[in-house]
Amino acid sequence: MKRALEGIRVIDMSHVLAAPMTTMFLADLGAEVIHVEPPHGDDSREYGPFVGTPDKNHSGYFISLNRNKKSLVLNLKLEKGKEILRELIRNGDVLVENFRPSTMEKMGFGWEALQKLNPRLIYAAISGFGHDSPPEYAVRPSYDIVAQAYSGLMSITGPVGGPPCRVGTSVGDIISGQQAVIGILAALAYREKTGRGQFYDGSMVDGLFAILESAVARYTISGEIPGPLGGAHPSITPFEAFKTRDSWVIVAAGNNQLWAKLCRILNREDLIEDSRFASNHLRTQNQRQLSEILTGELIAKTTGEWIEIFEKQDIPYSRINNMKEICEDPIIGHRNMLVNVEQPHVGSVRIAGSPIHLSETPGRVEKPAPRLGEHSEEVLRTVLGYDSAKIAALKEEGVVIQEAASSGSR
Repeated sequence: MKRALEGIRVIDMSHVLAAPMTTMFLADLGAEVIHVEPPHGDDSREYGPFVGTPDKNHSGYFISLNRNKKSLVLNLKLEKGKEILRELIRNGDVLVENFRPSTMEKMGFGWEALQKLNPRLIYAAISGFGHDSPPEYAVRPSYDIVAQAYSGLMSITGPVGGPPCRVGTSVGDIISGQQAVIGILAALAYREKTGRGQFYDGSMVDGLFAILESAVARYTISGEIPGPLGGAHPSITPFEAFKTRDSWVIVAAGNNQLWAKLCRILNREDLIEDSRFASNHLRTQNQRQLSEILTGELIAKTTGEWIEIFEKQDIPYSRINNMKEICEDPIIGHRNMLVNVEQPHVGSVRIAGSPIHLSETPGRVEKPAPRLGEHSEEVLRTVLGYDSAKIAALKEEGVVIQEAASSGSR
C-alpha cells in the first residue's frame, strides 16, 4: 500500500515529547524519519515505565513515541558531526526540533543557515513561547506544566473552588506537536506550488491558548473571568458527570430536545416547564441548582442501570473509564488503537496506534522504536553514500555511534 508521505525525509532533532509527537505522526504516514540523537540518547530513553530491566532501549515512554523511526547517533560537538548533519539537511525535506530558541543558532543551524543549505527545507521548531517572541519570553525554559499554567488552561481545570489543576496528560506538548504536523503538511503543499520551504514557529502557549474554546470569548465578550467547573461545561447544561448509586456517569443533553427526553426518562416532566431551566442559557445560569436536582434522581440507580436506559433512549452518555477499562474496550481493538510491536531485546509491547484513519493511506505502526544508534551505518551508507572505510573511521573518532549491545533482555 502506498503511503501518504512516502518519499518525504524528516531530520528529527527532537527530544522527549512535543516534537517527537510531530515526527511520530509523520512517520506513521510514511515519511522516512531519521531521529538524530546525541551519544547519550534522547532524554526520554531514561523515562519509565521500563519493559524488563531499566535500559535506554527498554523505555516504554520512548517506545510509545518513536515507532517507525530510524536512530542515527551523531556527536554534534565535533565539526565532522556537524558536517554530516549539513549533508542530511541538503538531502532532507523537513527538519523538526524542540530545543530552546537560540540553541540551533548557536550550533550553526539557524533558519538563515538552513535556507542556504536547502532552500526547499521546511524547518519546524517548537518551544514554550515561540522563537518570534520578545527575548525575555523566548529564552524561558518551558515544560508542559509551564505552558498549561501560563496559557490559562490550569485556571479553568479542576473542581469548583479547588486548587489549580494540571490536565492529566501533557496536552501542552501534545497539542503543539499535532499543530506542527498541520503546519508541516501545509508547508509541503505550498512547496509543491512554489518550490520554497518555510519556517514553522510553534509555541506551546499559543497551542493551548488556541484551544481554550469559549473561555476566551467569555472574557473578551462579557468580562467574566472563568474558573474551574469540575466536570461541567461552561456553556451547555446538563453536560457533566453525575454520581450514581455505585460510581459516576456522564450525561450530555446538548439541546432542548435531549433535555426534554431526559426529563421524561427521569419522570420529571415538571422540569421541562420550570422557568429556571426553559432554555440552555437558563439551565447554564442555574447549573448548580439543576445539578443537585439531577443528582438526586440519578443516584437512585447504578451506572450500569442508567447506561442501559440511556442506550435505549438515545441519550448521549458514557461511563468514566479507567486505563484498564479503555484498553480492554472492544472499540479500541476494532479501531486498531492498541497495537503490538515486537521490540528488539524486549519482546511484544502494546502501544497506542495511529488515529489517522484515511481510506487510502492511513497512518500505520509498522516498525518498533529504534535502538540507540541502530540505523547510524544504514543512514550514512544509503542516504549519504559513505563507504565502509569512511564509516569505520567516523566510528573510531567518536563522530558516529552505532547501536551498543543491550544491557538486558526480557
